[in-house]
Amino acid sequence: MLNEFARIAGGMMFMQGHIVSPETARLLAQVDRSPSRKPGGGRHVPMLRNSEVRVYATLVALAAIWGGSFLFQRVAAKDFGPVPLVEVRLALGAAILLPFLVRERARFPFSRWLSIVAIGALNTTLPFLLFAWGAERAPAGIGAIANSLAVPFAALAAFALFGERIGARRATALLSGLVGVAVLASGHVAGSSIGAAVAAGTLAALMYGISANLTKRYLSDLPSAALAAITLLSGAIALAPFAVASWPSTPVPPHSWASVVALGVLCTGLAYALYFRLIQRIGAPRSAMVTYIVPVFGVAWGWLFLGEPLTISMAVGGALILGGMIFGQREARSKAKLEKCHAPCATC
Repeated sequence: MLNEFARIAGGMMFMQGHIVSPETARLLAQVDRSPSRKPGGGRHVPMLRNSEVRVYATLVALAAIWGGSFLFQRVAAKDFGPVPLVEVRLALGAAILLPFLVRERARFPFSRWLSIVAIGALNTTLPFLLFAWGAERAPAGIGAIANSLAVPFAALAAFALFGERIGARRATALLSGLVGVAVLASGHVAGSSIGAAVAAGTLAALMYGISANLTKRYLSDLPSAALAAITLLSGAIALAPFAVASWPSTPVPPHSWASVVALGVLCTGLAYALYFRLIQRIGAPRSAMVTYIVPVFGVAWGWLFLGEPLTISMAVGGALILGGMIFGQREARSKAKLEKCHAPCATC
């Protein structure tokens, strides 16, 4: 899914604030395509079986961590409120990624900070606030499923803003996703409607799609981890006064503090660093598989730890959204193969 998202956005890859530049993706792709050779000249598989197992274990662990972000938001939102929760999340995530920014600071002149901050708000601060607001009102799995709409929305934004062609498969994926949202919003949990939370998650995913296209136009030459650090840091600074004004008047329970710390350190800081490392090891396309598993963990953690119900509307809506997304991605793969075949190479 992120691979498709990256293709739509010129190589920029987003996941809850995470950004990977096309320059990085191209370099990694070249390394990934380079064949390994034995001393005698014969080829061999570059990754051993045990290493392959570790890679897939890392993918599953990363999906579990990112799926857990919706669980942590669900636990902490009712005690913190959306704004203080997101403030702590941004600040902790920025602290983890700050060394990347320090190392690459020369590539971030002051003249570019305005566009970085504006696009960063659309890619991190505002979606984080919407997901946190929705977490007060609906099960953790609702946000995880709605988050998956970022991919078809990226195609829609590319068409609406820059006139890029959507294609039949991606148009079908978008339609399937919108139908899935309607089914998801029609559900009830404990007798209460979850439509508002679904709308908030859908709007957040739309923001991810728009910001992907804006980043392609204006920020694609900047290093990924440092850019992620700036967006988190600028969001934390901008949100700080509002967080102070709305800070809870009663003491926050320890379990909510633990959840928000885990959200900031584990899900927003360390998980991104782990994802960067995974991309360096196996390349961006294979790393993108993690996104298919995130909604599964988002739903599973809510059911396992909070006793949240698994409803028919969640199952049907989730299947329409994820199924449409997978269907739409096949078009991108076919085009990629065609473009590769048209490129001059020894095998064509």
